[in-house]
Amino acid sequence: MALEQTPKKDWYSILGADPSANVSDLKQKYQKLILLYHPDKQSADVPAGTMEECMQKFIEIDQAWKILGNEETKKKYDLQRHEDELRNVGPVDAQVRLEEMSWNQGDESFSLSCRCGGKYIVCKDEAQEATLISCDTCSLIVELLHQS
Repeated sequence: MALEQTPKKDWYSILGADPSANVSDLKQKYQKLILLYHPDKQSADVPAGTMEECMQKFIEIDQAWKILGNEETKKKYDLQRHEDELRNVGPVDAQVRLEEMSWNQGDESFSLSCRCGGKYIVCKDEAQEATLISCDTCSLIVELLHQS
């Protein structure tokens, strides 16, 4: 899958989109850019280097759409992106297992109290894939350990 091949690319910036954009907006940006950089749309008198750059851009745009245009791969990419951002915030304060967290039936999430008085919260859908969870009040982060 393209997601594992190049996890450090910012697919949103390649499409010129905001990470909060919906799939419809992403599709519009994709279609506009793919036409702009399509090899068949390039002039014949364009220098070879420029043509190669356009082809590379065309391929990147297509890869971005393959990841962001699919709900499942977009969700995985967004989660990885969020965890990468958390890694840049600061070090991991503790390691916890899901079983150590409290289950909240009302909003279907797991939570754990932070030493600052805030909470580490992860929703049921993300609990199996998330590895880093930030406190909702301070900058502390815990690593969620999964059973192997």
